[in-house]
Amino acid sequence: MTNTSILTLDSVTFALPDGRQLFSDLSLDLDLRRTGLVGRNGVGKSVLARILAGHLMPSAGRCLRHGRVHYLEQQTITASATLAELARVDQVIAALARIEAGSCDPADFDTVGERWDVRERLQAWLERHGLPAVDLERPAASLSGGQAMAVALAGAWASDADYLILDEPSNHLDSTARRQLLDMLEQWPRGVLVISHDRALLEHMQRIVELTPRALHSHGGNYSLYARHTAKAREAAEAQLARLKQQRRQQAQAQQQQRENLERHQARATRQARSANQAPILLDRQQQRSQATAGKQRREQQVAQRALDSQVREAALRLETDDPVMLHAPVTRRPAGHEVLCLEGLRLPHGTRRPLDLRLRQGERLGLVGGNGSGKSTLLQVLTGQQQASSGTVRTHGELALLDQHCSLLPADLSVLALLRQSNPAQATGALRTRLAQLGLDAARVELPCALLSGGERLKAALAALLYRERAVDLLLLDEPNNHLDLPSLAALEQMLRQFPGALLVASHDPVFLDQLQLEGHLRLD
Repeated sequence: MTNTSILTLDSVTFALPDGRQLFSDLSLDLDLRRTGLVGRNGVGKSVLARILAGHLMPSAGRCLRHGRVHYLEQQTITASATLAELARVDQVIAALARIEAGSCDPADFDTVGERWDVRERLQAWLERHGLPAVDLERPAASLSGGQAMAVALAGAWASDADYLILDEPSNHLDSTARRQLLDMLEQWPRGVLVISHDRALLEHMQRIVELTPRALHSHGGNYSLYARHTAKAREAAEAQLARLKQQRRQQAQAQQQQRENLERHQARATRQARSANQAPILLDRQQQRSQATAGKQRREQQVAQRALDSQVREAALRLETDDPVMLHAPVTRRPAGHEVLCLEGLRLPHGTRRPLDLRLRQGERLGLVGGNGSGKSTLLQVLTGQQQASSGTVRTHGELALLDQHCSLLPADLSVLALLRQSNPAQATGALRTRLAQLGLDAARVELPCALLSGGERLKAALAALLYRERAVDLLLLDEPNNHLDLPSLAALEQMLRQFPGALLVASHDPVFLDQLQLEGHLRLD
């Protein structure tokens, strides 16, 4: 494979409107290799993608593009009015329509370029995703999340771009669509950058680039190689930092011993001189020599101490220690084995037509699986009363809470801290701030309206609102909770759910995530 650079970052810096630098002095060449971009929530991955795509100018530095870039944003689904906008072909199709109506405007021909068959190619892609004969003027809101993502991806594949930037492309996709995504990525003949926390998807990358607040780190190979390399590098950095700290302790002890030895020597010499009845002038000279020797020793010790302190700081910087993400499992008041959910002959208004029978007890964890459109989200909404079942009965016992794909429980104009104060008025504000900080939401972010948070931050805020409310949850319903979470946060979520004492029903298309939860079984909707 020829690794000719298609996109180049040259000393790129980006500062937020408040003056805070999101990242600085980033340089990177992106070529034909399938590249995965990873990093913590809020570190600036989507901002960097917008700079690469030309949608945002850096505060300093430059981005060079050798070809046309197609960028699939996280917000494409919610921001698009029609399927044509969702597939990013609305301007091309409009220009085609004007040309077919007799337009000779050169701008229309420039817009179309070589994409005269864009309608046919797009329809062919959509048919492969089970959406044949789609009306491109159809409202995008009429599609499910998985169908909308399939349309957006079809637009990317049909774009003929020289480089694709796909931000969380596996979100909302069922297992069939995920396999198709992997097939298309491996068949794509040009460059592609995938921003994702999907470990199964990252396994198919040929290069992993990690964005941190201080730098970009490039690793050849897939996610497993990246994980092993970073684990080894971290172990080595931790060992080096521990050695340097031990050397600093030993140095401090040795310097203290030197000072004590010198003081004892000087005191002994002074006593001997006095007992020998030396002249005062000789005693003064001896004291001056002692002071000079002590001063020289202090200066030498300070130089050695500063040098070792600098090495410790550099080792700590290379380690780039991040505070661990922590989620605390709530305490439930109900005993294990207590029935919290009973379904008898339940028929959903949408999705599977098979009646559902289920009994779920305290402490049991089930995965809710099935293709897009099978009724997973509908079932969760029926359980919380947001939709009505066609027939059958639903009985619940205890406190239920649903975290849906859109974090609907978050008021757009309210901050997450204010939301937690409302749901847990007895808890001290400082304790709530600590819980949010342990989720990676700092003091500035918890005061922002929820609408201004990133996708990963919104999900963390919604989790906090569910888990840290005053009335503990007995049955936790989760709809694709791993969407948008960075890898450390995902690991914390998995650990918390394994320790969750209540009942759990979680819908997900991610087999790696479900395997980590130690489920008792699966409820499959087909």
